[in-house]
Amino acid sequence: MATYGYHHDKQQHLNRLRRIEGQVRGLQRMVEEDSYCIDILTQTSAVNKALRSFALSLLDEHLKHCVAHAVANGGTEAEEKVREASEAIARLVRS
Repeated sequence: MATYGYHHDKQQHLNRLRRIEGQVRGLQRMVEEDSYCIDILTQTSAVNKALRSFALSLLDEHLKHCVAHAVANGGTEAEEKVREASEAIARLVRS
């Protein structure tokens, strides 16, 4: 089984995702309770920011671990990891 860059902080990442999950459940409750639109939009913005922050943290770990390791080894693996990272960054920028 491969060990990825986030492995050492896995529990921290899971905790963060659980908090985000709680925020999303909060959004569901707000809609169920007919909360004010602006309040729902404000909470939606907070969820988006939390997810973006999580993604950037994971990307940082990927660059420091997976990409750095591949670049140190060189060859086609390095090219592949850099391409993957570039595509991931492009997806994050578009979202």
